[in-house]
Amino acid sequence: MIQVCFVCLGNICRSPLAEGVFKSLVAKEGLEDRISTASAGVGSWHIGEPPDARMMKTAHKNGIVLNSRARQFQKNDFRNTDLILAMDESNLQALEQMSPSLDARQKLFLFRSFDQEHQGDLNVPDPYYGGEGGFDHVFEIVDRTCPRILKFIKDRSEL
Repeated sequence: MIQVCFVCLGNICRSPLAEGVFKSLVAKEGLEDRISTASAGVGSWHIGEPPDARMMKTAHKNGIVLNSRARQFQKNDFRNTDLILAMDESNLQALEQMSPSLDARQKLFLFRSFDQEHQGDLNVPDPYYGGEGGFDHVFEIVDRTCPRILKFIKDRSEL
């Protein structure tokens, strides 16, 4: 079983959306028994909370169900996770500082490093303090990037 975890700041906007979109792709390809998907935050502010209502609305209108609860990424998650995708540079730095080893750091990637349209910006913007348009923009980024992440996994593991 390949374990994938998407990580943002509080685990209520970007990473739950990526988890939901990716789970949907995995299910469409019939790989649920081969790929496990999760999300987490580097911060503890929202532990136990559902995704932000605005993100849930955006996901729903695009046919994606978000049913996760916020949790904080823990050091032992490195041991159980094969691919850790940080939603922005600050999340990546926090994960690198938490990383117990060089081997663990090699599991870390910026989410948008798989986005062919990143145009030099490898951060998924945090829509939390913005308007509705920010949530739609994040959905577009996540929706076009997740298939490339799945392809990366399939190519590396011969699924």
